[in-house]
Order: sequence, then C-alpha cells, then structure tokens
Amino acid sequence: MSEMRRKRGSAARFYEAGKAGEIVRAMLEYQQLKTLYRQGWLRTKVPEGQCESVAEHSLGVAFLALLVADGLRKDLDREKMVTMAMLHDFGEIYAGDLVPGAASAEVKHAKEKESVERVFGGLPGAERYLALWEEFEAQETEEARVVKALDRLEMGVQALVYEKEGWGPLEEFMETTRKAVGGGALGEIVKELDRLRGAPEGATRSEK
Repeated sequence: MSEMRRKRGSAARFYEAGKAGEIVRAMLEYQQLKTLYRQGWLRTKVPEGQCESVAEHSLGVAFLALLVADGLRKDLDREKMVTMAMLHDFGEIYAGDLVPGAASAEVKHAKEKESVERVFGGLPGAERYLALWEEFEAQETEEARVVKALDRLEMGVQALVYEKEGWGPLEEFMETTRKAVGGGALGEIVKELDRLRGAPEGATRSEK
C-alpha cells in the first residue's frame, strides 16, 4: 500500500498524558483529518495545493445532511444525520483514506474501527459516537443510507468544481455519484450538477 500523502505530520505527537485531558487529545488526533488529502483526487492529478482534505469533505457532508434534514427529508432524525456525517470519516484518522482497491472491505472496516475506538475511547459520549459510526457502516437505517448518499453527493460537487477549474474530466467520480444517489430529490440535485458541468472544458490541465 502506498504511503498516505498529507500536508504535514501528525499533531497527535504533541499530546502528553497528564498535561491535558481527553478532549484535547481527541482534537489533536482530529487534526490528522485536516492534513490528510483525499487520496482519490491526487490520483487524478489534482495537485496537492488544490486538493481537499478529508476534514473539508466531512464538513461538506455534514452541511448537506443539515440541509437535507431541514428540507427534503424532514421525516428523518436531523441530529443523528448531522452527527453521523461529522463522524463518518473518523476511521481515517489512523487508517488513512483507503481508496477502492487498496484493501478488502473487511480489512478496511477493521482498520477504521480500530481507529474510531482509539479516538473515541475516554470521551464523553464515546459509546454513542461509536454506535453512530457502526450504524453508518452497517447501512441498515434510512439515516445511514441517506448520509452515505450525501457522502457521494458531496464528492460530485467537488468533482464539478475541479472540472470547472480544469482538472477534469472526472466522469468516473460523477458516475459513482449517480449510482450511489439514485433517483428522487437527491437524484435531481445530481442532474443539476450535470447541467452545470455541461461539456468538458478542454483537455485535462497538467500539474503546475
């Protein structure tokens, strides 16, 4: 497995037990999501200076969850969706952003579960956070399935931005978005993205 590309080293190394509590420890660990690039974009030659971090992506998913719960899906548990969206990538703090094909689904889940247990352990609400992460992974509730769709929808929004900035075409990412989101109201949002994409804007721009 190739090494994960990050903006800088782990901030977790600055934590010293006895000098700070569990909340500070968890926040320093969370910093790793702010420095971890979304590895899939780097594979498409989006340069590091333009590449989003996992934390940026997670915030986008959480914002989408808020918007959808307040508008398109008022029947769902708003707090659960937003919290789940905020936490769904915490497995990547120590496991890294494992792109498709980098590991089996079983290995990926085991590595990410070890990561969230490590980060959530000792925190107030740890059991609830872990339960929400597991619920997202299991994909057995409507909230979990919608947040998963929003995870892909946020990726589609980012693909649109990168294409417009000249780092495309990124049809592979958009096709993944379409399949994950499906039809209905969320599917209409994907159609809006496709309308905004229009025709590909020239050849793929080379990294500068």
